[in-house]
Amino acid sequence: MKPAITAEIYGLMAEFHEPTDVVEAAERAYTSGYRKMDGYSPYPLEPLGEALHLHHSRLPLLVLIGGVLGFVGGFALCYWSSVIEYPLNIGGKPLNSWPAFIPPTFETTILFACLSAVIGMLALNGLPQPYHPVFNVPSFVRASQDRFFLAIEASDPKFNPSATKEFLVGLRAREVNNIDH
Repeated sequence: MKPAITAEIYGLMAEFHEPTDVVEAAERAYTSGYRKMDGYSPYPLEPLGEALHLHHSRLPLLVLIGGVLGFVGGFALCYWSSVIEYPLNIGGKPLNSWPAFIPPTFETTILFACLSAVIGMLALNGLPQPYHPVFNVPSFVRASQDRFFLAIEASDPKFNPSATKEFLVGLRAREVNNIDH
C-alpha cells in the first residue's frame, strides 16, 4: 500500500551535472522497474530517449493521412467544379481533364499534410501546456542552460517516496527534490 504522501507530490526529480550521468540514471531506473519517468536536458540527447524507452511517434501516419485526404479533396474539388457544377467545353477537350487538376491537387495535398503535421505535433505533445509541476522545483530553471534532470512520477506503480528518493541519491544525483503539484 502506498503512503498518503504520493497524493501530495507529482514525483521526485534528480539533478545531474553531466549528460552521461542522466543517461546512466535513466537506464538504471528503467531496469529497476520504473516506467513513468521523463528526462530533461538543455539540448537533445538521443541516448536519453533510448534509455527512457520512448516509443516512436504516430505523427508520420497522421501526416500521411492528411496528405491523402488533401489529395482526394483537391482532386474532388477540381472534378466537381469542372465536370459537375460548371462544365465548359473548351476546344473539344474532355471535361475531366485530369492533367489540369494536378497543380491544385498537389497544393491541397501539401497543405493538408502540413496542417496535419502541425496540429498533430501539438496534440501529441500535449501542447499548449502553460503549466507543468516540474516548474515548481527551483533548480529546474537550469534545465535549459547546463543541468540534466530525471523525474520519476508518483503515479508509477513502483513509486515509494522514501525508497525512490534513496534510489535516486544512489545514482550520484547532485540533489533530489520533491515535485509538488
